[in-house]
Amino acid sequence: MSTHFTRRSLIRGITAATAVASLATGLAACGGNSDAATSTDAAASGSVTVGQLSNGAAKQTGLKVSEVKSISAELPKSVKNSGKLEIGIGALPAGFAPLAYVGSDQKTLTGAEPDFGRLVAAVLGLKPELKNFTWENLFVGIDSGKVNVAFSNVTDTEERKKKYEFASYRKDNLGFEVLKSSKWNFDGNYESLAGKTVSVGAGTNQEKILLEWKKKLESEGKKLTVKYYPDRNGTYLALNSGKIDTFFGPNPGIAYHITQSANTPNPTRNAGTYSGAGASLQGLIAATAKKDSGLAKPVADAINYLIKNGQYAKWLAAWNLSNEAVAKSEVNPPGLPLDNS
Repeated sequence: MSTHFTRRSLIRGITAATAVASLATGLAACGGNSDAATSTDAAASGSVTVGQLSNGAAKQTGLKVSEVKSISAELPKSVKNSGKLEIGIGALPAGFAPLAYVGSDQKTLTGAEPDFGRLVAAVLGLKPELKNFTWENLFVGIDSGKVNVAFSNVTDTEERKKKYEFASYRKDNLGFEVLKSSKWNFDGNYESLAGKTVSVGAGTNQEKILLEWKKKLESEGKKLTVKYYPDRNGTYLALNSGKIDTFFGPNPGIAYHITQSANTPNPTRNAGTYSGAGASLQGLIAATAKKDSGLAKPVADAINYLIKNGQYAKWLAAWNLSNEAVAKSEVNPPGLPLDNS
């Protein structure tokens, strides 16, 4: 997958956050160019284990969760009678840690997104059946009925609402990564970047935001230096050597790298986040189903049950994504507007 995506390309392909995060993994995905299924009967066992086979990206955590009949009763009859929730993941060909990738056993689909799909399925009293697609075929799978719902870092946009319905479950965030020894933090105000040297991926949404901040600072007589490197290895070499102060990129990819650098001579940390949709709107990642399928409401209610009862926070913490927590799941919340998608 290309790492050079802007917000305008969201209606056609993977989000900038997911695209750049894919670069951080060296993990191979399931074979083939279509869907590949794995399943775990979590609903029957009354528990879901998150963070399995994560190759160090997560802390394996067992969570108690069983069917909530008042919520499962909301399901469309066809889904409820099938006894399973067919979950789409768009992680082929290479995966994108920590969100979705093939685990350390080289066959099982793992990651924060498959895990969350399993949790939601357990609340709905359904057996989760995961199907892994290329990004483009993920939406074909929803359209054709091959899957009921996608949990795959899909950004809620007004353009997508023409064909799909949403239940939000994570913030769509960008992040600033610094050495753990750094005292600098991003406070949400671009002025805190004055005098800093920042690396960013060329052609990405975060580059667009950073260059807008650079222009504002220059108008105030302040300097922001932007540097580019051909790959993530070059970026981290520059960070370790002090050539840059921070890296500005997709928050999930940064969360993954923090876990990978924890036991190295140059551990890193997250110095702050910023909405991938910009200052005017908090971008949201949402479970995605076919429009008028009747699935968004029960899925949102299942998510809110997990939020209220603590499994949601434990799932995020296991994958080092607590800074993307939402207070509640909403059905079709305001999404990225048509003029910025």
